[in-house]
Amino acid sequence: MTLSDPPHFFRQYAPILGVIVLVWLSFCVLQQFLITLIWALIIAYVTYPLYEKILDFFNGKAILSAATLTSAVSAIVILVCYNLLNMLQEELWNTYTQQITTFGTHSFQLPESIRHIPYLGEYLENRLNHLLTNRAALNEHLIAWAKYSLQLFGETLRHLGQLIIELCFVLITVFFCFRDGKTWLNQVQTAMGYFFDDEQGYYLQTIGHTTRAVCYGLVLAALGQGIIAGIGYAVAGMSAPLLLGAFTALMALIPMGATLVWIPTGLLLLANENIWAGLGLLAWGFLVVSTVDNVIRPLIICGASRVPFLVVLFGVFGGLTAFGAIGLFLGPIILALLLAVWQINITKIQLNNAQ
Repeated sequence: MTLSDPPHFFRQYAPILGVIVLVWLSFCVLQQFLITLIWALIIAYVTYPLYEKILDFFNGKAILSAATLTSAVSAIVILVCYNLLNMLQEELWNTYTQQITTFGTHSFQLPESIRHIPYLGEYLENRLNHLLTNRAALNEHLIAWAKYSLQLFGETLRHLGQLIIELCFVLITVFFCFRDGKTWLNQVQTAMGYFFDDEQGYYLQTIGHTTRAVCYGLVLAALGQGIIAGIGYAVAGMSAPLLLGAFTALMALIPMGATLVWIPTGLLLLANENIWAGLGLLAWGFLVVSTVDNVIRPLIICGASRVPFLVVLFGVFGGLTAFGAIGLFLGPIILALLLAVWQINITKIQLNNAQ
């Protein structure tokens, strides 16, 4: 054996080892951008039918079509965020001035309905009286609250800067997903066909259907719940209906999460002796807002993904716990793929037993 003739095992396993090392190094380089890449792929996949229509309009000019749709998506995101933040700022300011006015002109007393609650009412009233009569303790609480608010504001600004940078990376990646998406998909199909034979198409279809169903069933349903609940808050006379509606939409991304907003709000109105407003808001939540969560959302998810709703439900909660916000999509996709693998292998076993 000469130097130009390496051992057989080296020639056999060196390429595999090299690929493993290369994949690991690539992961080290890209691990900070994995969430960004996943968000970009999700956005590109959901909006790809629209891209194909724009591509036909521009006679197959991929770069122009991708730039047009990416610019449109960017403009929509910027305008929505700007208008929402502007309205939220106005409502926060109005709420702040209202609280300051109340603090300076009203004597603080618990509502009659709360004071009559056994044990709890007496405890809360004693705590309130202690704070109001002890100016030093009240000032200490206000200073602590102010420090916490400033710290929270600084953290919010830092996260906002990171969010803007990540959004830029997402939009740039979306552009290339539009432009080169078909090429990448063909390469993925070729690679999966090498390992999974004829099953790769079913797996890709499962990923696609689940992603689209989660987008429509979770995101759009959450926005719908936020809008509907916001109407209820406005009719009930809440001072910041848009702020409460936005928070409801955010919580509604979690199944049954919207109830954590409109039920306490309705109970708060009842505690403040706004009986009809509180009962009306609770009835609106149970009859209308919950209908979107309990009826429309499962129908959309199951109909679009052909995946049992229970799988999606556990996927959402488990994904949120394991991966954060992106887990809303990753959790259901992972469980849907596991279910697809299970079904395919069960079918193979049944066919083998039949033969």
